Order: sequence, then structure tokens, then C-alpha cells
Amino acid sequence: MGETNVELARRGYEAVSRGELEPIADLLADDVRWHGGDPSAPGACDGRAQVLARMRAAIKGGAVGELVDVIDAGERVVVIMRPVAEDEGAEAAPVANLSTFRDGKVVEMIHYPDPAEALAAAGLG
Repeated sequence: MGETNVELARRGYEAVSRGELEPIADLLADDVRWHGGDPSAPGACDGRAQVLARMRAAIKGGAVGELVDVIDAGERVVVIMRPVAEDEGAEAAPVANLSTFRDGKVVEMIHYPDPAEALAAAGLG
């Protein structure tokens, strides 16, 4: 039996937090999209190369935060994380990505500044 989508998402996030992109590259579909609700907005990523470049920049800039939770929603998974706070000593509010899987690969990630919005979009809130 293969890994569940939750296990795949957790493994991918943990790899990124260690600065390892190869494991996450294997989880991304060639045509994966990552955006904040509008795939045509500036800053949206279209394709594995763009997503990996964005992740590489986040790793290099020290912007990969802490994994809070990974919640199963069938073919979708809500990944809740706490970003690195901009002010030293402060704690950043959690954010979330709603990731859609097909055949063990992530085909879309939608960023939500509020985890409740991601949970609602996944039909869990």
C-alpha cells in the first residue's frame, strides 16, 4: 500500500524544512500550479520548475516555517504552517496551503493566509 496524501504532504514539507528539494520535486506534477486563489495573478507559479524555484528562494532566505498540522480531505490535504516571524521574538500567525493530489502527485497548491479559509475550501470548515 502506498503512502496516503497526508503522509506524502508531511514528508514533502519536512524535506523542504531540511533544505532538500529532490524529495518534493518527486511529489510535484510537471504542470503543478501554486497560487493564492488566482492562478494568473503576479507571483503565481505554473509548473514544477517555478514551484521549485520559489521553494529554493524560501529556503535560501530562511523563510521556511514550522509545520503545524496536515489534515486529510480526500484527494486534497490542508497543510497548516507557522511562517518565520518578521520580528525576532514574535510569533507569526499560521497560514495554510490546500494541496490537491492526483495519482500521488501534487497538481495544485492554493495558499490561504487563514487556515480556516483553507479548511472551508476543502469542505472541512
